Amino acid sequence: MTPAIFGLSGTTLSADERAFFREADPAGYILFGRNVESRAQLRALTDDLRTIHGRDALLITIDQEGGRVARMKPPVWSAWPAGAAFDALYEIAPASAIEAARANAEALGHDFAEAGITCTHAPVLDVRQPGAHDVIGDRAYGFEPLRVAAIGRAVLDGLARAGICGTIKHMPGHGRAGADSHKELPTVTASEAELEQDIAPFHALRDAPMAMTGHIRFTAWDADHPATQSPYVIREIIRRRIGFSGLLLTDDLDMEALDGSVPERAERALAAGCDIALNCWAKMADMTGICERTGTMSAETAARLDRALAVTRIDGASGTQADLIARRDALLALVQQA
Repeated sequence: MTPAIFGLSGTTLSADERAFFREADPAGYILFGRNVESRAQLRALTDDLRTIHGRDALLITIDQEGGRVARMKPPVWSAWPAGAAFDALYEIAPASAIEAARANAEALGHDFAEAGITCTHAPVLDVRQPGAHDVIGDRAYGFEPLRVAAIGRAVLDGLARAGICGTIKHMPGHGRAGADSHKELPTVTASEAELEQDIAPFHALRDAPMAMTGHIRFTAWDADHPATQSPYVIREIIRRRIGFSGLLLTDDLDMEALDGSVPERAERALAAGCDIALNCWAKMADMTGICERTGTMSAETAARLDRALAVTRIDGASGTQADLIARRDALLALVQQA
């Protein structure tokens, strides 16, 4: 198995993709708006991927948090609130915010389960900081680590109730970044003491089955490498200080924060200690290059992948989505009533 998650080019698999995926046997796939058209089409696409691999337990992921980060959109699917909505409710009623976040995540999980998706790249555990770039902004659950962790835990729990594996991100923290890592490499100059605030939510949720790195350079830890490609950050901060032992994905390797070719970026990230290279844009040359440079998945990574997949199921979520949404909306309405 190739230690990579690959994107798809469209709403159906091309003949070349089908042949390549069968041979490469990647760890999983990631879906974007270009892959999403209708409920029937999306389920047919995920069923097709399962047919290639001959197993139901397959990591089929989507980058859908709610708010501005959404791939399954109206009018086919519902719109979902951004993280800041739960932050606002927590300000006046913490227990209600946790319940609302859990109900929202479980309801969203119903859409994923129906579509044959087993993982979403949420919750965002980045702690907001005044003056930081808005690339995180309202995606976050607030400025306080304990609040971020509490809401993030509720999101993970709600997703798991629907048979969906969540991904905590962007480890070890994107909240201080003064630049958008999609466009350039942010450099964070905060001290080690200050960075304790950033890693606190990740430490609290260190038992999550899956996490994603952030393409950020932290001068207090490693002034020469972004976290995704830093052996020190992955070994000493993510694995030891945070205590995360689950499946560690890179953020998208096409982002301009990283230099070199995409296969070179993947090779450096896995050499630094990441488990899985995330390559979103379905460029065949990049995908074949990643396979050539990363080789076969290690037994340790395979075991972590199995633990993440153990959370998932595709036989449909229990309960009624409409009831979950109604409960969420009633709780979020408390903000307007305050």
